[in-house]
Amino acid sequence: MSEAVIGLGSNLGEKDSHLLQAVQALSRLPGVKITGISSIFASAPEDPPPGEPLEEYHNMAVKLETLISPMALLGACLGIEAAMGRVRTQRGAARCIDLDLLLYEGVKSESFELSLPHPRLLRRAFVLLPLKELYPSGRAPGIFFEPNLKELDLSDIHRLEQRISME
Repeated sequence: MSEAVIGLGSNLGEKDSHLLQAVQALSRLPGVKITGISSIFASAPEDPPPGEPLEEYHNMAVKLETLISPMALLGACLGIEAAMGRVRTQRGAARCIDLDLLLYEGVKSESFELSLPHPRLLRRAFVLLPLKELYPSGRAPGIFFEPNLKELDLSDIHRLEQRISME
């Protein structure tokens, strides 16, 4: 089995409900076992397109063990998004759910379909804070992110009290 991390985000509608639904969908994938769930963090939208709602994002990360390939896992994430009603219009647009494959143990890839680790991972505090909860050492499979987290502005991101649990 390989370890992987999925980043989740939502800024439309019942955000926490969307996150819970996506985590449940991930847990039902064959060959996938969730081994860690971060807290939910709220943050302002990053570079929203003109005219987009300025609703805050709720973000989190899920660590899992998987038997499926990175491309199959990416496909499953896209399928979950589509099933939940995500429509891709333009980069940075508001969305009910966003699932990003952030890391996949032992895999580095730069292709049109999939880049691993996620190309903007180290520049996004709203991704690194949930990752830090899953990997308190600041080291995740194939990446040492602690120095980057120390350089980012964390002032507009806060942890929410509610948590998602699979128990």
